[in-house]
Amino acid sequence: MSMNINELVKYCDQLLQVGSFRDYCPNGLQVEGRSRISRILTGVTASQALLDVAVEWQADLVLVHHGYFWKGESQVVTGIKQRRLKTLLQHDINLMAYHLPLDAHPTLGNNARLAELLGFKVEGPLEPGAVPAIGNMGRLEQGLSLQGLEQRISHVLGRSPQVISGGSHDIRTVAWCTGAAERMIEHALAQGVDAYISGEISEPVVHIAREAGIHYIGAGHHATERYGVQALGEHLAEQFGLEHRFVDIDNPV
Repeated sequence: MSMNINELVKYCDQLLQVGSFRDYCPNGLQVEGRSRISRILTGVTASQALLDVAVEWQADLVLVHHGYFWKGESQVVTGIKQRRLKTLLQHDINLMAYHLPLDAHPTLGNNARLAELLGFKVEGPLEPGAVPAIGNMGRLEQGLSLQGLEQRISHVLGRSPQVISGGSHDIRTVAWCTGAAERMIEHALAQGVDAYISGEISEPVVHIAREAGIHYIGAGHHATERYGVQALGEHLAEQFGLEHRFVDIDNPV
């Protein structure tokens, strides 16, 4: 089956409540291609490697979490940006991207999917009162040692996380926010949880974790954000009878 790209954009914008977010980039259709689509290729970032697969697979739409036109970036179309846009335009491929809306969605979002995969019970937002809420807090069904949680994350995500011990305590309560949200550890501290998980780690966070007595786990920006866009692609394929393929372009960060 196929459908009109504008109908799909409207559906996704409503599903992800795009109008509720103040983001660092445009959400929705970023580059317009052919009007009808039947094949959706999803990935974390609209890198050249992902676009090359889209061309080879003859995708009509590339759907990603990290797209283009970020706040503060150069506006000139040269170099890497020129080559990426040229690939899309030459092959008449649409590019759609959803950033914060895809982090926050309660079932399809990165944080919701990570919680399901790691066996966390969601009990509330990471930042109480935040609307929309990005990041969550909750608990494990059964407590784990720091080493035990590290092993679970390694097994599920297929990579070894960076781990900063905040003491000798086991982990029963946890907070998490995928991607580059390491500084949101302050909200995790306010929630009084045993551990905080994000994608990246910065130098100050190491000291914060140690001094505040909270375990910190940097599980990988790319690794923690592979699952929302997959879930969205699968949902669209099922909802509208479209073909969907997810491609995981390796990224160690």
